[in-house]
Amino acid sequence: MLLWSLLDFPSQPAVRKIIHVDCDCFYAAIEMRDDPRLRGRPLAVGGDADKRGVVATCNYEARAFGVRSAMASAYARKLCPDLLIVPPRMAAYREASQAIQAIFTQFTQLIQPLSLDEAYLDVTASESCHGSATLMAREIRRLVQADQGITVSAGVAPNKFLAKIASDWNKPDGLKVILPEEVEEFVRRLPVERLHGVGRVTAARLKSLGVDVCAELLPWRKQDLAREFGSFGERLWQLARGIDDRPLVVESKRQSVSVENTYDQDLPDLQACLNALAPLLEKLAQRLGRLEGEYRVSKPFIKLKFHDFTQTTLEQAGAPVTPEGYRELCIQAFARGGRPVRLIGVGVRLDHAHSLLGEQLNLF
Repeated sequence: MLLWSLLDFPSQPAVRKIIHVDCDCFYAAIEMRDDPRLRGRPLAVGGDADKRGVVATCNYEARAFGVRSAMASAYARKLCPDLLIVPPRMAAYREASQAIQAIFTQFTQLIQPLSLDEAYLDVTASESCHGSATLMAREIRRLVQADQGITVSAGVAPNKFLAKIASDWNKPDGLKVILPEEVEEFVRRLPVERLHGVGRVTAARLKSLGVDVCAELLPWRKQDLAREFGSFGERLWQLARGIDDRPLVVESKRQSVSVENTYDQDLPDLQACLNALAPLLEKLAQRLGRLEGEYRVSKPFIKLKFHDFTQTTLEQAGAPVTPEGYRELCIQAFARGGRPVRLIGVGVRLDHAHSLLGEQLNLF
């Protein structure tokens, strides 16, 4: 039995015990749980392929064909002609998520949900399972399976960065533990594309510099990485050494509220986009009206995704949160592409100083 012995000494308070829990293909797992006939066949949850829908998630049978989240449903069907796409049932997913988070509270109150299907837990001070983070992760996985009938994967590590990588290491239905004394060697062998924040462009840039794994980043000085990668350079320097001091954000605040719609047929020109704003703004006003807590609108924004899947987002501090203000943002955003539009999103950025009620009413 693998125990996290070094993290169990109270004389080392600086060493944290972080668990990252990630449900396996969550939406699809709930669908297969509730309808066993769906098990064993390629399944996706998402929008209708005939109406330009997008895959929200899919099971592992579908992933074997190359189907992935955020993929156009029509393209997913080309990859997997037998793919069954079912519409999402958000109420069922939220109910399962709440039940899973209730299980987390048996072990710690320091929980940072990232979405309905994943969360960080700081169990450094927890006395459950004799203080062993490994045993806590095992028990969480067992309880979720017993209570909800789905599997979760978990990663245990001294920080959030490594715990999230670890939870993906043995998916599905897996557990990976990175002990403090294993961090250096584990990170040295880690491919740079596994680092948080390293996308395809940054990974390609690193490879062009002869950097494939983190060990090859170690000779680089902070200032050299900053020169090559800007503000992200210092973060690269830290991650290549397994350093991540970010605390859990237990009381998270919303940063924005938005509404978007993908159209069955491309909106051909600017006027068609302007005509589409009114129903979106009405939904946005409704969502703002349901927002709990004290927030203040800091700026409006609009997102346009063009027919070729390129997109642009335009936001402007001080712009009026009114239909006229969004019309002006739409005109400017459309000018950046000048092509038919498949998706429009409208929203507001928030801060947390005052109530937003007075500004919200301008949308009506």
